Amino acid sequence: MTKREIIEELLARQRTFTYRESETIVNAMFDAMAGSLTRGERIEVRGFGSFAVKQRRARQGRNPKTGELVKVGAKKIPFFRAGKELRIEVNGAEAEDE
Repeated sequence: MTKREIIEELLARQRTFTYRESETIVNAMFDAMAGSLTRGERIEVRGFGSFAVKQRRARQGRNPKTGELVKVGAKKIPFFRAGKELRIEVNGAEAEDE
């Protein structure tokens, strides 16, 4: 699903919004989420999942083309963990019965 499809879904559910208003709402939500993650905060959406930032330490890597050793610096990466309800939804109700 793309951002445009999310905007169109919002329009389908809330016919009182214009396309521009829906776009503003979706952009504001994503901007707020990105800002929270940038500040190192955790985001939890009940029933959906949580977003957090994990720290990766520096390590030795390899250039896949040449095989040469390369230093890979420490970095932060966004991480998503699906919530229980989302996992059940994705796997289907029959997986819950097993």
